[in-house]
Amino acid sequence: MTRRRRLTDQDTMQPTTASKTALATALMRALHTRADPHRILDDPWGDRLVPEVVRTTIHQRVLDAIAAGHPAAAGVVDTGGGALVDGWLRGNPAYANIITRSRYAEDALHDAIARGCTQYVLVGAGFDSYALRRPPQAAHLHVYEVDHPATQSLKRMRIAECGLAVGDATHFLAADLAAESLESVLGRSGYDRSKPAFYAWLGVTMYLPREVNQQALRGIARSAAAGSELVFTYVDQAAFDRREIGGSLLGQSVASIGEPFLSGFDPKALAHELQDAGFELLEDLTDFQLVERYDPQGLNGLKPLPHSRIARARVTSA
Repeated sequence: MTRRRRLTDQDTMQPTTASKTALATALMRALHTRADPHRILDDPWGDRLVPEVVRTTIHQRVLDAIAAGHPAAAGVVDTGGGALVDGWLRGNPAYANIITRSRYAEDALHDAIARGCTQYVLVGAGFDSYALRRPPQAAHLHVYEVDHPATQSLKRMRIAECGLAVGDATHFLAADLAAESLESVLGRSGYDRSKPAFYAWLGVTMYLPREVNQQALRGIARSAAAGSELVFTYVDQAAFDRREIGGSLLGQSVASIGEPFLSGFDPKALAHELQDAGFELLEDLTDFQLVERYDPQGLNGLKPLPHSRIARARVTSA
């Protein structure tokens, strides 16, 4: 695995070193909240937390794409007031997945809370804002956000700059999981591995090599009490095998910003793979099924990704 260079304090607070996909994802969730006719997710925080320089950078990128006649810019029109950036974000092939996966994960989280779960671990938390908009039933929930220092430091800085407070029940755990195990990271906090927890691992697995994903699954199972649950997204490995991902519009887009897709899982073998890691597969859905569940009338015009999936599993051993 490629060793990351050592980050300085200045590096860890720059938008250019934070995950670009994490920043764009937060903007998409905010765009959905204020603009789509059928609200699936209520998450306006990206518009506040993401630095304005990020929108400026995206704006220039869209202008360049339009000038070059890039397919990703087809139909994007600048009518002022940020419409150019919104149009670009709304047209991203991952838009439907980002909105529906967040809703699915939080529905499963709230079910877990109703069963008495008091710990929520976000692996690769990015600019997730649940800690800022927690509902009443999550008042006693401890939220553990695990992410790379570059992204997490910028997020924490933006929270402070916006004059916001997340309280003592939110724990920021900066870590490079390529160099430190999840068990070790959680061990630096008040996380109680004897109590059930809910884990969310969204929009991460496709950016990691297969062996790293397998290690991560085992690490989550080792860190969690039996009965804990995990929701994670993945790409069907068949799309990689047929070389469909790299040439797709989304694949080219993430590769162009230095965050390429690397691997997936085989849906047919997923249950067995999870069993080997210490889980029982509870549900495995395609993006088409997510959109049908959350926007059955198609009011938002969401376009599912053909190879994107989401799975929910329960820890059977720890």
